[in-house]
Parts: sequence; C-alpha cells; structure tokens
Amino acid sequence: MDENISSATDQIATGETELLEKAACNAISRLVRCLFAERLLDPNALLWAHDGRQAWFPLWVSRRVLHFTDLYLAPAGTLQNRGQVEVLDGTGIRYRIDGPAALMREVAPSLALTPAPDGLEHLLRDVDDSMRNDVLARRHRERWSAELRQKIAKAGASGFLAYLEGNMPPHLAAMTLDQWGALEGHPFYPTWKAKPGLPPEEVIALSPEFGARVRLRIAALRTDWTYVEKMPHVESYSGWFSKNFPDLWQDWTDGLRERGKLPEDWIPFPVHAWHLKNFVDREFAPEIAAGVFDPQGPEIVTLPSMSFRTMLPETEAPRPFIKLPVAIWMTSEQRTLQAKSIHMGPRLSALISDILAKEDDLKNELEIFTEELGAILHHPDTGDEHPGRFLSVVYRHTGALARGDGMLPVTVAALLTASPLDGHPLICELIARNGSESEAAVAAFFRCYARTVVRPALAMYLLYGIAFEAHQQNSTILFDDHGQPRKLLIRDFGDGRSFAPLFKERGYALKPFSRKGILPTTFDDDISPVRSFVLDACFVCHLHEIALCLTEHYKLSGDLLWRILREETEEAFQTLRPRMLSDAFWLAERDAFLEQSWPTRSVLRMHLERYRDYRLEHQLPNPLAGAR
Repeated sequence: MDENISSATDQIATGETELLEKAACNAISRLVRCLFAERLLDPNALLWAHDGRQAWFPLWVSRRVLHFTDLYLAPAGTLQNRGQVEVLDGTGIRYRIDGPAALMREVAPSLALTPAPDGLEHLLRDVDDSMRNDVLARRHRERWSAELRQKIAKAGASGFLAYLEGNMPPHLAAMTLDQWGALEGHPFYPTWKAKPGLPPEEVIALSPEFGARVRLRIAALRTDWTYVEKMPHVESYSGWFSKNFPDLWQDWTDGLRERGKLPEDWIPFPVHAWHLKNFVDREFAPEIAAGVFDPQGPEIVTLPSMSFRTMLPETEAPRPFIKLPVAIWMTSEQRTLQAKSIHMGPRLSALISDILAKEDDLKNELEIFTEELGAILHHPDTGDEHPGRFLSVVYRHTGALARGDGMLPVTVAALLTASPLDGHPLICELIARNGSESEAAVAAFFRCYARTVVRPALAMYLLYGIAFEAHQQNSTILFDDHGQPRKLLIRDFGDGRSFAPLFKERGYALKPFSRKGILPTTFDDDISPVRSFVLDACFVCHLHEIALCLTEHYKLSGDLLWRILREETEEAFQTLRPRMLSDAFWLAERDAFLEQSWPTRSVLRMHLERYRDYRLEHQLPNPLAGAR
C-alpha cells in the first residue's frame, strides 16, 4: 500500500478504508488532470487503445510505462481518470498505483520541470493532509445528508433546494448551499483540502464543509493606527458599523468605557477566534502592550463561507459578510488579507456600481456583493501596512441575498456537489423542475445558463475593461421558481483586474493600488493579464466545469454543450460590437475567446516550484475552436 494511505490509515477510525481509498482516487485523478493539462507530462505522448479509454504513457527515463485502464479525454484537453493506474516495468511486471505519492514518485524523473529541492516532498505532504481532511469531510457529509433527508421528508418538500427555500430566510438558505458546495474544492488544486498543522478537531470546527459555526471577536484598533477605505456613500467606519451591527456596537462601546477608554479613539475590529488565539495574541503582543490594539470585546457567531475566512453572521436579519485574514496554510498559501484587497475592494465596488446605475440592460443581468468598507493596521509614521495583512477586514453587503423576488441564489460550486437526496449533482434538481431531463431539455437549460454568465461577464470586460474572477466560489446564480438561471451575482473584488484605457475612455476613473512586492491589478498597456483572468476563472474553471458535469451525468453526445457555449459567446460578441472602441479590438478579443488557446493558472507547477512565481500559466486547447 502506498505510504500516503498507510500513514493516514493510522489516524482514521477502523472501517473507513473505503473512504480513504476514495480520497486516494480523488487525489490521483486531480494529479493526472494537472500533470497533463500543465504539460508536466506531454499528453501527445499518450498511446490510446481503439476503445478510446485505455492509454499508455512511456516513462523513458526509468524504462517504465504507465497504464490507465479508463482515461477519458474531454474538451479543453481535460483528462479524466476513471479507472486504475498501473506501472509496467522493463521485465513486464505490472503493479497498481494505490496513492498519489506512488504516482508522483513514479513520474518525477520524467517531469518537464525541475522541482524546488523540497518541492515534491511539500506537495506529497499537503496531498496527504488533504486526503485525511477529505475523509473527515465525507464522513461528516454522510451524517449531514441523513439528517437532511429526514428533514426534507418531514417537510414534504420536493427537493433539497425546495426545502431550503421553504424553511429558511433567503440569506441563510444561500449560506447553507455555500457551505454544502465547499466539499469538492477548486478543480485544478491537487491539494484541495490541505490545512497542514491544523489538527482534525480544528479542521472540523472551522471549515464550511462541516457546517461550522465560528466565533469572531470584536476587538479594537486605535483610529490613528488604521487605514480605512470606503465606498462614497459610507460616511465613517464607526457610523457604518453602529448601523449594521447595533447590538455589537453597544456592547463594544460599553466594554471600552469599562476599561477606561474612549470609543471615539478606536474602531471596532473583528478578528477570527482561531487567528486571535493562535497568531494575533503572540505576533502582535508589542501592539497590544503599547495600547495600539485591544484584543478584548464582544463576540458574534458566524457561518464560514466556501472561502473559509469570509463569514456571515448567523442572524435572522441579514448582516454584512466579514472577510478576515486567518494565519492558516490552506492549499499552499497562508490566508492573509493584503492591503491591496482593502484598498481595491471598495474602489472597484464603487466603479461597478456607477456603471450599473447607467446601464439598464446590464443591471438586469448582473448584481454584485459590494465591498462597502475595509480597514487595515497602518503605521501612522511610516505608512507601513505589511503587518496589517494579518490584521485587516473587509465588509461585504448582503443585500443581494435578502431577496423579495422569489429568486434563489446558489453558489456555483454547490451546483456541482451531490444532493443529499439522490447523490446527483444539485444542478439536476433545477433542470428537473421543467418536467424533463431529456438531452434537449438539458441543452436548453445550459444555453440559458451560459447566456446568464457570458453576457454580463463579457460586457464588463469588453466595454469597461473590468474582469470578474467568476470561478465557482465567487459566482452565484439567481434561479427563478422554474429552475431557470436569470442573473449573475459576483463577489470578491480585492484582486479584481482592470484595464484602465477602456473605463477611462468611457469617462470613469479608478485609483490603482501600487506597492513594492505586491502584484498590480490595474493595467495600462497590456490587456492580456485582464483577459486571462476572465478566461481562467469564468470559462475554464466555471463554464467548462458545468459543461463537463452535465455531459458526464446525462451522457450527452460529443461536444454539444461546448457548441452551445460557442454560440452564446459569439452572440455576446455580436451584440457588443457596435459599442466596442474599435473593430480591430473586437476582432482580436473574439479570436482570443473563440479560437486561440485558453490561459489558466499552473497550480501544480507553482506548488512544485514552491511558489517562486504566482502568475505562472499554461495554455489549454480552446474547446470552442472546433465546436461549430
């Protein structure tokens, strides 16, 4: 047995070998997909059997051959491993690869890169941790699903979504779905559940896929040590906080006065409970001792969203999301909240809001979670905000979830997650509301879905140079009571990219953020980083994955859904053409989206190279190019 499995088995209760084997298969499948997509192994070197399922890959350096018993080549060069992976050595002996460590050590000498000295071991350690957490999550999912089935049956609801709509306020129903969709993780992350150093009980207590409830401490930061960024309608940080969290504000001010402090000298500053106990109390001890930061204060119970560190207060009336840094390593990055996010979130929110106020058609297709307010620790003399990446906050308005129009907000990742009722992807429940799940019905649903996403995403990019990071976590779709997609709802603008010449040409302004050592997000000369943001997040990680899911589940023919996606993308370009700044620009962008290769992040390569470059990309075959 592979060492990943043997080391993890010691920590998993007896009788859960099956869950562990599924986690290993999941990890292997992710690695296979990444290895060939990033061309760390050349997909053109695969030798295919006549059935188009079995394939062999020669490892010339070690004189061995990998044998895939069931490998499926999907559009965009996506290789989906559905069977066993075996190794044939030079003597003809065959043995099965049981886990990701065995696979990576087998292919390591043949990789098209030289990993960092500790790159492979770091990867294997994170994959091993991810597998253990995957087992924990699926064990919990079995119990959670059983509880939900009982509740759905008792309520007499027709489905999981129908049950949530009928038994929860809209914002809490949406948040339940957000947590439900946190199970599988980003499609291209081989370390999708890794939280190295976090014991299992804390993984369970803090992670959304376990339906966690997490406390936040409302501490205090001196106003003269704070940089605040706000949207134009926000008059002051404290005034906004007191209006949106009146009970917390009262408890916070009472507490300060009891400790002999004047509330007007401080601002209320939320801190994640784990982060406070395990990082802030230690690393910010000098600031606490100097009276810059006061860690005491009232607490609030929140639901962590799919992003782990964006929290929704668990209240009957919707309150703003609170996004915070948490000094935990997850999927190979420490979840800080940099100054860039504090500065740019409210600025981009204001710009997009101004555009939507003047664009009726676009307003009917798109809504956003505005980031109204952000704050970060800011040294009053030096202006240094770098330590503040661990002491910062962004507030995100939840008005888009408190709906009165009957539409149901569903985070996209939840659509691809198994229903507690039948194990089918949750998107199937919406398709079935029309009374048919025939190929024609699925195709019609996907056409409407693609149009709902593509039109506003391309309009904002092509007309105003604003790129949404519209992947499965940041995108929410609003569905009507017939299960039809009607609107795109987007969140997270702290890292949003923009191309200044386009929005400036139309009379808008955006103050860019620039700091040494922090990658820029506003570009003046080259639009390609902005375009790649749209293609990677929206087309590769979102629309392509929806098409893969539906094609596989409904056994649809060939590239049907990619033909539909091409037609909807062509239609969006045609509609926008009269408003484009030039025909040359229109032609170049149309070619990039419909004909040229699609750029996407090289996550596995970055991991193996220990993140020397956070903007490594590779090219995928454009699935729309041949889909006519």
